[in-house]
This record gives sequence, C-alpha cells and structure tokens, in this order.
Amino acid sequence: MEKYKINNSKGMSAEIIEYGAIVVSLKTPNRDGKLEDVVLGFEDLESYQRDKTFQGSIVGRYGNRIAGGKFSLDGKVYQLNLNDGPNHLHGGPRGFFKVFWKAEPIDSRSVRLTYLSPDGEEGYPGEVKITVTYTITEDNALQIDYSGVTDKPTVLNPTNHCYFNLSGTPENTILEHELMLNADFFTPVDEYSIPTGELRPVDGTPMDFRKAKPVGQDIAADDEQMKIGKGFDHNWVINGQPGQVRLAATLYDPKSGRLMECLTDQAGLQLYSGNFLDGTMVGKGDIVYKYRCALCLEAQAFPDSPNKPNFPLVVLRPGEKYRQTTIYRFSVR
Repeated sequence: MEKYKINNSKGMSAEIIEYGAIVVSLKTPNRDGKLEDVVLGFEDLESYQRDKTFQGSIVGRYGNRIAGGKFSLDGKVYQLNLNDGPNHLHGGPRGFFKVFWKAEPIDSRSVRLTYLSPDGEEGYPGEVKITVTYTITEDNALQIDYSGVTDKPTVLNPTNHCYFNLSGTPENTILEHELMLNADFFTPVDEYSIPTGELRPVDGTPMDFRKAKPVGQDIAADDEQMKIGKGFDHNWVINGQPGQVRLAATLYDPKSGRLMECLTDQAGLQLYSGNFLDGTMVGKGDIVYKYRCALCLEAQAFPDSPNKPNFPLVVLRPGEKYRQTTIYRFSVR
C-alpha cells in the first residue's frame, strides 16, 4: 500500500493512497503542539478493500443517495446499481472508492489523483475523467480540489468521506465535539433517507446548529427525522452563494483544543454522526471503531438532486468542466 505523504513547514501532514483516492491519515497539532491523527482508517489495503463504510475515500460519481437508483436525463431513464436497500448510494457498490486512481505528486505539499470512469460504469452515462488534488496549505488546511469532464451528458457529484475525530484517538466518541453548521435550512428525508424535496427551517428542531453545540446534545431527541437517520445523517443547506467558497461548519474538541473549519463552494453539507459504526471494525493502532467514534462532513449537492427539480443542478455536459473546492482548516484554542 504505497502512501503519498504531503506536508507543510509546520508539521501538518496527510497520507493518500491510490485505492479510492483515500486519505489514510491526517496529522494536526493539539493545543500543546502534539501531532495526532484526526481521521479513521486502516493499516493495510485489504481492510480498505473489505470496508463498506467509505473510510477516507472519494465517493461518486454521485455522493449520497439517488431514489430507486433511477434518474431521467434528456428524456432517457438511467437505472443505476442499488447498494442501499432500494437506493443507489455514493456511486454504487464499486464507485470511485473501490478503484485504483493514478497518483502524481506535484510537490511536497500536493498530490493529484486521476480516474477515468468508463461509459456505463455503475449505470451512469458517459466516460468521465475526474481529477482530485489534495494539498496541505501553510495555514494548516487540507484542501481538496476536484475537476471533471465527460463525453456525454451525465450527473456528477463527488465528495470526500473522511471520518473525523479531533480528540486524537477514536477511543473517544464525538458526542462532546462542539459543532456549528452555517445553515438555516435542511432537507428532511422519508423512511428510506431520501429527501422529500422540502427545505425545512432548522429553527426549533434538533437540526439547529447555527450556534455551536455538542453533537450529542440533541442526538437522541424524540424527533421523527432523528429516528429515521438513527442520529444525524442529513443534508444541510449551506448559507451563502453556491459556487463561492464560504464557511460551512466548525467542529471543536474541548479535550485537544483542535478547531476544524469546513469551507466549501458546494450547496450542501451532509453531517453523518457515525450511527452505523458498531465495534466490528478494527482500525489503525488496533483500535476498535465503536458507535459514534467519528463523524463525517461531506460537501456536495443535495441528495437525490437528479430527481428534484428544485434542488441544485448536477448535470455535466460535454465541453463543460465540473469543479469543486472543499477545505478542512485546523487551528487550536
């Protein structure tokens, strides 16, 4: 499992592998200057190949769910492979996260990964060439820049699926992490976790993270949406203009003092609170990955956008270029 290490002059570093374009480790200092790994993952390639939780990977072509695995484009209906009950999730059972990308180191701070997804892969139309560049910036951020082109009209909505635990060890849960989401609305879901199409105000609901609060504060609330997701597994409508990089979230761990800011140009951010981590996986350092020992902040368009006319457009046509920038920036307090 060849790792491509990138780092800045301050000691922050990441390790990336070609399989799934996975972030294997991300080391940042705590308030005492101690460098610790803040993402979950595995020691060996075989564990990643067995993994069904998308650890650290780039998922796609379509991050999140598409209802029934079906969508219509230019009058033609496409049937995608199903891998989440009746739905298509994160690009299907193989997707971008179960293939080998081609890595090219740019310099000590950046690595570029490219994958050519053939026409018809997982049911998607068009050959898509996607490039993801990981950079460790001098202001202690992991910046992820995406670009994609196609030879036929298709849909494209990739995202990164890092599982974060800012305490420095996933032996702790993330329930005491303090989260702020810069969002006045979220997209409620049906019993299959497919958005209903409504943009619902967060005000007065457990989904209100406009002021930072512990992740665990409302996670067991007597609320229909929380019961469907078995916790937080929803998309928030990020305030501000999609297409412009802006603050989407902050995550703070009082134990370590680490503060992570998530900035993105995407319309939505999926918070997943590790509700299906169940203690059956053993990760780096032989640590068992227990219930809610990490969370994901996945920048993307909204789930099921191809079937929701009022949701952000995810169609990519020949001659156009897909672009996305998402930044996870670290500091301490």
